[in-house]
Amino acid sequence: MMLRNDEYHSPGTVFLTDNGSLRPAATLRLRRLAAALSRTTGRRVEPVSLLHSHKVPAEYLEGRPAEILEPALRERAKRGERNFLVTPLFFGLSRALTDYLPKRVAHLRNEFGELNVDVAPPLVDPEPPEDLRVARILIDGVLAVRETGERQAVILVDHGSPEPKVTAVRNLVASRLREGLGNRVERVEAASMERREGPEYAFNEPLLENLLGRPGFDRGRVIVAMMFLLPGRHAGPDGDVARICRRAEAAHPGLETVMTSLVGEHEGLLEILADRVRSPDREPPREPARRFIV
Repeated sequence: MMLRNDEYHSPGTVFLTDNGSLRPAATLRLRRLAAALSRTTGRRVEPVSLLHSHKVPAEYLEGRPAEILEPALRERAKRGERNFLVTPLFFGLSRALTDYLPKRVAHLRNEFGELNVDVAPPLVDPEPPEDLRVARILIDGVLAVRETGERQAVILVDHGSPEPKVTAVRNLVASRLREGLGNRVERVEAASMERREGPEYAFNEPLLENLLGRPGFDRGRVIVAMMFLLPGRHAGPDGDVARICRRAEAAHPGLETVMTSLVGEHEGLLEILADRVRSPDREPPREPARRFIV
């Protein structure tokens, strides 16, 4: 349910929440982002993943185990806390936010009674007026690796999602990337790193491995714009995207690929997150942001 500004609960504990990763680098980066967000907003922001990260041994996380959301909520509810703000480190409204998270909160309400869990918008808000600052970050990433004197092709790649609305967000960002880069590049297309089997998930097409090799993307320099947030199994220096690029180069000797930095490494991400955390009674966000409640 969408909430008006005057319907927001007091944010109480603020969680910066990603999907979670088994790679220590992702959790460590999440912690650095949460610390920077705390300094920027004046609120205590705690790094908490939805899943997975708690399986990483603490010795790889500077001696401090990672937290995941349901146990984190339970622990704080035991201490009497009832108001929470989840700030998602997600590009769009994935099913993790619209299905998994509400189910876990409902389970906790059976145990503790009233729990107010507000969820800030994801990083891309496609509703008018659009918040497409992620596209600006990606433009910066492309221009940082673009070689002057030639017009390279660009592929915007994300993970791929079973949720059409998430892929629609990717396509919207790709269109803004295309507009923002203009004639400084040859072309811009969107692709997924992977997709589920079945025609019902064909909206994720084309896959990166298939697009690399098609006319316009089979020779010369192709910039792979990384619509990923944190390093990990997919987006790390030896991750899935990098391996896909290397295989494509081996299959097409005239092809050179270069990957941009991750969105999570750009200082502009902190501005977006800060606007999601700020409550209406303190400082209005620079651009509109809609919260919902689960």
